[in-house]
Amino acid sequence: MTNRYLTFLLAGLAMVGPFAIDTYLPSFHNIAREFAVSDVMVQQTLSAYLLAQAVMSLFYGTLSDSLGRRPVVLGALVLFVLASFGAALAPSFGWLLAYRVLQGLSAGAGMVVGQAIVRDQFHGAEAQRMIAGIMMVFGIAPAVAPVLGGYLNAHLGWRANFGFLTLFGVGLFFLCLRMLPESLAPQQRQPLHLGTIVRNYVRAVRHPKFLLGTLATGAAFVGFALYIASAANFVVEVLHLPETAFAWLFVPMISGMVLGSAISGRLAHRFSSASTIRLGQLMMVLAALANLAYTASFAPTVPWAVLPAMLYTFGVALSVPAMSVIVQGLFPTMRGLAASLQSFVQMMAFALVAGLLAPLLFGSAFKLALGMAGGVSLSLLFWRLSMAMDETPAHEGGEP
Repeated sequence: MTNRYLTFLLAGLAMVGPFAIDTYLPSFHNIAREFAVSDVMVQQTLSAYLLAQAVMSLFYGTLSDSLGRRPVVLGALVLFVLASFGAALAPSFGWLLAYRVLQGLSAGAGMVVGQAIVRDQFHGAEAQRMIAGIMMVFGIAPAVAPVLGGYLNAHLGWRANFGFLTLFGVGLFFLCLRMLPESLAPQQRQPLHLGTIVRNYVRAVRHPKFLLGTLATGAAFVGFALYIASAANFVVEVLHLPETAFAWLFVPMISGMVLGSAISGRLAHRFSSASTIRLGQLMMVLAALANLAYTASFAPTVPWAVLPAMLYTFGVALSVPAMSVIVQGLFPTMRGLAASLQSFVQMMAFALVAGLLAPLLFGSAFKLALGMAGGVSLSLLFWRLSMAMDETPAHEGGEP
């Protein structure tokens, strides 16, 4: 398989998570009406999904380090299809919540194992370019999903969103069955022993440079996650737009991510990773400051209210691929575990933002701007602390 086809396939796997998050966002109010629950309760179907995905992301990588990449991806897709079909037929809110948890347990495998596949086959600037290419293609999903979900909800009802996810999962399963390569040779696999897995995780978490770098990538996504988690409230209640107008928020945000990923890939062979990271972080800071200034001075309207989010995602996409390569490179023989921990931190941040932070900021564009500024501040702090530390050699950092 050529690099281009592999990029598209891995991007398709990475799209499972964003589709499962964003497609049903325009349906929040309809779900609340049908099951006679509050909007805050419906919000918990998102946070429960994200929490399940965060917890399971700890195991995707280690399972793929032991069993191989293909079996983990294919098994997760089967579970995702079954969970999506169940959600489409859910007879009560409790059943919908349960199926969302099952979706969360399965949806993140593609992103985590995909990163491990890239690191199996590519190194340095080429790995950064591949990850940036995956992010660029995968960025289409969060832009298309809420727009598609809005029209499905308006014309066929909210259950059609989960019907679409079922079909998407089935199609992706057969593509992977036919085309996904196994990138981890049997002799390179780690023993599947719980004690060994726990010890490896403990060693990774006790590696200060790895831990701080991982926290930095997770915090960088907070501003992005905050607007996704608040999308239903922000679009309808703050911007006063209809449920079919989610494109006003998602298209600019994802355009920034796609453009940033494309530029990150092009810069990989021309500039150092440190230079690319600094440029991306500068864009994130400028976006947060512009957002604070605008929302403190004006009533939020499109397009001005969403342009800072576009600049923010541009900065995230520019810097995070290079940050991920540096952080995962600290554990060259446990790439699946490293990718799992990074994904866990990112998804836990997303889950906490969706379940705790976002509801506190509902109804205020300025409060959302403060949340974005907080996320970028933490990311900068963690990254500076990580880079200030000497890199621990692999044999001292917990590699087996």
